[in-house]
Amino acid sequence: MSQRYRITRAFQENGNSAKTISLEECKQIFSSKADFTYTSVFTVKGSTSMSIEGDFFIWSYDEDTQIPFRHYDGDLYVSGTNKVVIPLVIEIASELEADVQEE
Repeated sequence: MSQRYRITRAFQENGNSAKTISLEECKQIFSSKADFTYTSVFTVKGSTSMSIEGDFFIWSYDEDTQIPFRHYDGDLYVSGTNKVVIPLVIEIASELEADVQEE
């Protein structure tokens, strides 16, 4: 079973920030990070390929590794199968004043 992380504000009490994370907020945060690119279609390549439409911020970890952060329904989702992503998830959640949920 694969592990993933959800960056969300759903658990926060009424405060200064909105309950959902907007796409515009994500674009602002990720545009300041040199190793991220935005795409509206993420393509998984292997023995077969599959394209998924949505709002993706692709982290290029090294030459061969791309890890997609997906904005969906007011939250961000990312696979946790590669442990190098965990510090970045915490950093992004902090910048968005959000919480991290392991799913």
